[in-house]
Amino acid sequence: MLYRLRTSGYKAYLVGGSVRDLLLSRVPKDFDIGTDAHPQALRKLFRNCRLIGRRFRLAHILFADGKVIEVATFRRRPDPAAEAGAAELLQISDNTFGTPREDALRRDFTINGLFYDISDYSVIDWVGGLDDLEMGLIRTIGDPDVRFQEDPVRMMRAVEFASRLGFAITPDAYEAILRHRMEIVKSAPPRVTEELAQALRGGHALPTLLLMREVGLLDALLPELAAVLRLPDPDHSGGTGHLFWALLEVLDAERRRGRAFGDAVLFALLFVPIVRAQVHEIAPDGDPDRTAWRRSSRTSSRRSGSGCPSPAPSRTASSRRCRWWAGCPTGRTGSWRRAASRSGKRSRPRSTSSS
Repeated sequence: MLYRLRTSGYKAYLVGGSVRDLLLSRVPKDFDIGTDAHPQALRKLFRNCRLIGRRFRLAHILFADGKVIEVATFRRRPDPAAEAGAAELLQISDNTFGTPREDALRRDFTINGLFYDISDYSVIDWVGGLDDLEMGLIRTIGDPDVRFQEDPVRMMRAVEFASRLGFAITPDAYEAILRHRMEIVKSAPPRVTEELAQALRGGHALPTLLLMREVGLLDALLPELAAVLRLPDPDHSGGTGHLFWALLEVLDAERRRGRAFGDAVLFALLFVPIVRAQVHEIAPDGDPDRTAWRRSSRTSSRRSGSGCPSPAPSRTASSRRCRWWAGCPTGRTGSWRRAASRSGKRSRPRSTSSS
């Protein structure tokens, strides 16, 4: 693809995270190409091209094995003069074509602003990314206060890159995250969700969530989880979050072994401490079913005016009813009757009432 673009008279470079990972001797998870060819020109060059996006068109080059290479026309940052009247720095548009250097300068971090030139096998560095790779630093391109307000998701990306690569966030960027952490709520939910999913899938969920808690992003994104993790646990010195951190550690180990998990399982982990704290609040003695029955019995007794609670429900009968109901997948009457006929029952059980 790079050679075809160049032989057709266009500039084309391997850009972004793939260059960073290759320089770190890591296997890139995907490859992105930057070029000065416009989207319609890309469509003419590649028959297997599909253009996506509304405000800024990107080209996806599709291959038979399911591999997708993303090709983007060089862009530049929006003109500050055009946005002088804006009340805040949050960017909602980034759709202006630019030069390769302008495209590098608009990127988030220096380690992601490196371009690889296939013509002479050289790395082009306009932003000092090579030095930061050597020193193991996550540094924003430009003023971190401005860049994080332009796109608050960059704060999550800084945390994720630092955790994944074992790098340190520069002091100015770290302080900027502390100042602007609440800006993350202005970001589009799908982007925030995808960043969380990448951290959970990538085998570095534990350090990422720990660093998110440290800089305050967890309080902004998941306040219920952050509040529960601060609660003390009389039975464990690690507090109420000790099980959560242990589960994340196991998750990371399993992901590094190659085991895959669905997103539902991954995001369910974020609710484990919340649910556990609720269960402990309802049932301090560790038996939520029995405690819930006691509470409902006391409520029923007060309403009926009787001082004697009703007898505890039979666990055997309850289990039998649950097994019988399991044969009815939807809960509708027809399905219930079909499940009843299969189990030898003729009709749906009905409650009896005295006249």
